[in-house]
Amino acid sequence: MVSVTVWNEFRHEREDEAAREQYPDGIHETIAESLEDRGFETRTATLDEPEHGLTEEVLDETDVLTWWGHTAHGEVDDAIVDRVQERVLAGMGLLVLHSGHYSKIFKRLMGTSCSLKWREAEERERLWVVEPGHPIAEGLDERIELSESEMYGERFDVPAPDTLVFTSWFEGGEVFRSGCCYRRGAGRIFYFRPGHETYPAYHQPEIQRVLANAAEWAAPVDGPDPGFGERDPLESI
Repeated sequence: MVSVTVWNEFRHEREDEAAREQYPDGIHETIAESLEDRGFETRTATLDEPEHGLTEEVLDETDVLTWWGHTAHGEVDDAIVDRVQERVLAGMGLLVLHSGHYSKIFKRLMGTSCSLKWREAEERERLWVVEPGHPIAEGLDERIELSESEMYGERFDVPAPDTLVFTSWFEGGEVFRSGCCYRRGAGRIFYFRPGHETYPAYHQPEIQRVLANAAEWAAPVDGPDPGFGERDPLESI
């Protein structure tokens, strides 16, 4: 069974009434419950817990980490970022959600500013599946309609993804690369754009299906030890 740790700042839901109405127990609980219903083993962690809830023991037991952050990126301890990066390079999957594009861990793994255009106007979003053969798109129609979204627009300052699974169109006219797959070391990373704190995206079954598919895709797989370092020759020389 794939073990997922769902990490969230958990600030908006405690401080903003509109966010609390959408996610009274926190975005992390909504995501964790939807993944558990789909057969994953889940736990949650939040910013204000000791070590942000991401202790060595927790990460040792985590196959995939999901990350939602927005207003407090700077409060994340660099030592915890180091710890998460080390685990990703060693094979732990990472799902970066919505405003997590600007988190310390994503910016470090991308090596760019990860900046973008944005607008909050409750506009319609059409999320197109542009790589229908990818495992993250399994079981979806060719598009997902979201009635209320925060616009993110190009240019999105990230490296070209290894695979682009989703592209968004917004009612105001912009487009955005909304589902980006990367590999760093042995780890798989998926950035997924929908999920503003005052809109119901994480309650939508299609979005929950994407997160479940992405967690399955990002989970570590058994493979040979690459054996870094000095080695004796296999043949006589």
